[in-house]
Amino acid sequence: MEAAEPVNGGSVQIQNENTSRKLPNFSQSVNIKYVKLGYHHLVKHLLKLCLVPLMAVVISEISRLTPDDFHQLWLHLQYNLVSFILLSALAVFGCTVFVMTRPRSVYLVDYSCYLPPESLRVPYKKFMDHSKLIKDFNESSLEFQRKILERSGLGEETYLPEGLHCIPPRTTMVAAREEGEQVMFGCLNKLFVNTKVNPRDIGVFGRELHADVISIDLAKDMLQVHRKTYAVVVSTENNTQNWYFGNKKAMLIPNCLFRVGGTAVLLSNKASDRRRSKYMMVHTVRTHKGANEKAFNCVYQEQDDNGKTGVSLSKDLMAIAGEALKANITTLGPLVLPISEQILFFTTLVAKKLFNAKMKPYIPDFKLAFDHFCIHAGGRAVIDELEKNLELPLTHVEASGCIDLETLRRALSVRFGWHWTMSSLRLVVHGNTALIDIRLSLTTSLIRNHLSVVTVVN
Repeated sequence: MEAAEPVNGGSVQIQNENTSRKLPNFSQSVNIKYVKLGYHHLVKHLLKLCLVPLMAVVISEISRLTPDDFHQLWLHLQYNLVSFILLSALAVFGCTVFVMTRPRSVYLVDYSCYLPPESLRVPYKKFMDHSKLIKDFNESSLEFQRKILERSGLGEETYLPEGLHCIPPRTTMVAAREEGEQVMFGCLNKLFVNTKVNPRDIGVFGRELHADVISIDLAKDMLQVHRKTYAVVVSTENNTQNWYFGNKKAMLIPNCLFRVGGTAVLLSNKASDRRRSKYMMVHTVRTHKGANEKAFNCVYQEQDDNGKTGVSLSKDLMAIAGEALKANITTLGPLVLPISEQILFFTTLVAKKLFNAKMKPYIPDFKLAFDHFCIHAGGRAVIDELEKNLELPLTHVEASGCIDLETLRRALSVRFGWHWTMSSLRLVVHGNTALIDIRLSLTTSLIRNHLSVVTVVN
C-alpha cells in the first residue's frame, strides 16, 4: 500500500501487510524530557493528590452530623472549658514564639552600577598601544596580553582608572584613593537618589573588593540582628596599585581581566519595603576551600624574580573552582531542588554505592528549581565549566558569555525580558533566579577560593 499525502507538513507511511511487525523504539518515539517532567509534576503534587480522598471522607462525615451532634459537642467543650482555654493559650503562645524567632525576610530593594566617564574607556587598541609606551613589557608579554584580551570575553566598553592612563602610570596611594572614591560615591549617590533613602537611615554598611555575594551574605546575617533598618553593600575593584609591570605570564592575566567598576546594593528587613523591592533573598550558600594547599596558592600575590609585585594565577585554578562548585552544589541541592529530583539523586547514589561503583552519578536538573541563571562573567572558562557541569543549554549562559554590548542586549531581551541602557541594567525578571558567583577573595598576601550561590525570588 502506498504512502498517504503529507498532512500539515508531516507524512503518514503505511507499510505492506507482509512487512514484519516490530515493537516501536520508545526511547526515540517518546521524548524522555516529557516523561521526566510528568514524573516531576506527579511527585510535586503527590501530597495534594493524597489529600483529595481524605478531604472527601471528612466532608462526608461532617455532612452526616445532626443538630443534636453539634449540641453534644458544645456541651463537651463546656465541661472541659479549662482544658480548652489552656490548649488555646498554648497554641497562641507557640504561634507568637514562632513569629518572633523566625528569620526576618531580607529584601533587595534596589541597586546601582557605576559607569565611568568616556575619557577612561580602554578599547583593545588603546590598551596595547599604552602597554607598548610603558616599555616595561617585552614583545612576548605584549603578544600574550593581546591573546588574553581577545579570548577573555571583554568588550570595547571597559575602563581603567585615571592613574593608569598616565605615562608613566601614576600608581600612588593618592591615585588609588581617588579611584575608590570616584567609584563608590558614584554608585552610592545614584542608589540613594533612585531609592529616596536618607544615608543617615543606613544601619549596616559593607564594602568588599570583588566579593559582592560574600558581603551580601554577611549583610543578610546582620539584618537578622538589627531590626527595621537598611544595609548597603558596595562591591568594587581597585586597579591603581594592583597593576603588574613585569613579564611573568602567570601574573599578566589580571591586567587583562580586571577593570574599573562598582555596584551598590540596598538591602532591607522592613516589611514596608516588600512591595517596592526587586527581590527577596531566600538562600545563600558559601563554600570555602582555603584550607586546601592548592586552593590556597591557586591565586597568590607575590613578587617575581625582579621584585615586581603582582597576582599569580595557578594552572590548577579551574580544577579548584570545579571542586568548589561540586561541594557547593551538593549543599545547595536539598535547599532548592524539588522532591522529585532529590529522590532520583538519592536512589542513584544508593544504587551506585551498593551495586555498581562505576555507575554514572545522576546530575539533578537545576532548571526545575530556577528559571534563570546569572553566572559571574569573570572568565570564559568559568562559564564553560558551569555550562558543562550543570548541563545548561546555551540560552541560559548566553548573557554571561557575551563579548559585546549588542549581543548582550539581544541575549537579555530574548532570554530574560530584561530592559537596559548603556548606563544601567534594569532587571525585569519573573521567577526564581540563581546567582552563581565563583570569586577569589583577595587578602594582603593570598587569595582564598570561594563559591557562593544566592537564590532570589522576584
